[in-house]
Amino acid sequence: MSLIDKLSKAVKNSPATLMSESPLFNEKDSIPTNIPIINVAFSGRLDGGLVPGLTILAGESKCFKTLLGLYCMKAYFEKYPDAIALVYDSEFGITPDYLTSIGIDTARVIHIPLEHIEQLKFDIVKRLEEIKRGDKVFLMVDSLGNLASKKEVEDASEGKSVGDMSRAKAIRSLLRMITPHLTIKDIPCIIVNHIYQTMEMYSKAVVGGGTAVTYASNQIFIITKAQEVVEVEKKKNLIGWNFTINIEKSRFVKERSRLPFTVTFENGIKQWSGLFDIAIKGNFLASPNVGWYSYVDEDGVIDSKKFRLKDTESMEFWQPFLDNERFKQYVKDRYSVSGNKLFQEDEVE
Repeated sequence: MSLIDKLSKAVKNSPATLMSESPLFNEKDSIPTNIPIINVAFSGRLDGGLVPGLTILAGESKCFKTLLGLYCMKAYFEKYPDAIALVYDSEFGITPDYLTSIGIDTARVIHIPLEHIEQLKFDIVKRLEEIKRGDKVFLMVDSLGNLASKKEVEDASEGKSVGDMSRAKAIRSLLRMITPHLTIKDIPCIIVNHIYQTMEMYSKAVVGGGTAVTYASNQIFIITKAQEVVEVEKKKNLIGWNFTINIEKSRFVKERSRLPFTVTFENGIKQWSGLFDIAIKGNFLASPNVGWYSYVDEDGVIDSKKFRLKDTESMEFWQPFLDNERFKQYVKDRYSVSGNKLFQEDEVE
């Protein structure tokens, strides 16, 4: 018996495996959505998607955080018809009617109201201990930023106004406990969080909850928004919002990447958001005339067929791109974390 075999089997019932055979790294689940740009944000690939582990969706109020989390839940339910979801709720904005309007079966969702962080910690750890690898469970917390600590609640009830230094410690304890469960048991968990602005000369957005949030998460998205308007009779009318996913941290996508998508009041999220700019920058689309666009083949030849911008918002227009291996590779090269060697050795003559 070789040394590696002997040490692998030295401890009975040990979870130890060879890295080349480990299910924790070589059998990662992927939950694709039908919005390609969202798949890119999660995985760096058009045909990728949400993976197990902790994902933080942070941003100001009404920045599509909760809806994006629910959209991922819907995709998880579509892939696994027997899956259930645990929703820990401190904001109470997720109503049965809201879930039904998105297409989520409320009979598959366990709703757990929260009062403080310690309650979340005790409850979620107890439920995670009941889950085994292979069970299809989706976790969502809405939101961490709105949760007080138990001490903060008790001080308020006793009329104390002292500062609370225990909240960050409680969050750190919570994340330390749940992170191994999520990875080992292949469970996706989305936590909605708040942000605050630093007091520097050039302020920047920082995710609340302390450094533990950054250390524990696979990915952190800070979502910003801008108005989507149309001009009618010289008057600008608000018809929706342009959101941007800023990759603050990711194990799969290049950090500082910016991925836009549009949501209108009338039609909801635009399925093909963000792809147009990628196709233009990659020279897969060209504008032979003002206001008109055409496909460009791999030799740089512009197709004779022309499209208006409004014609590009359809499956018929984008399906050739989704089937194009060259376009998929371009997106992967542009956004995904490189799988190349991290250390380049100099050649010795």
